[in-house]
Amino acid sequence: MKLSDVIFINNFPTLDLHGYDRDTARVKILEFINDNIAVGKEYITIVHGVGSGILRKETDMVLKNSKKVIEHQIFRGNSGCTIARLIKK
Repeated sequence: MKLSDVIFINNFPTLDLHGYDRDTARVKILEFINDNIAVGKEYITIVHGVGSGILRKETDMVLKNSKKVIEHQIFRGNSGCTIARLIKK
């Protein structure tokens, strides 16, 4: 399944970054990726909100630079969420 085909994200593990600063968000995203790969999850959702875009940009940078992420994109149903496909364990 391609990320562009995803319609529902309710069943994906979700990390909510509301209230975090940029550095804490980076650490939480990396931990979230590792935890979900360890339990065999292929798709994840990260809620960064719309706001000023700081957490969205940090999320994008972390996912783009991670060798454990195959692809990621803003969820078309909510611009405050990013969905990502992870490598398999």
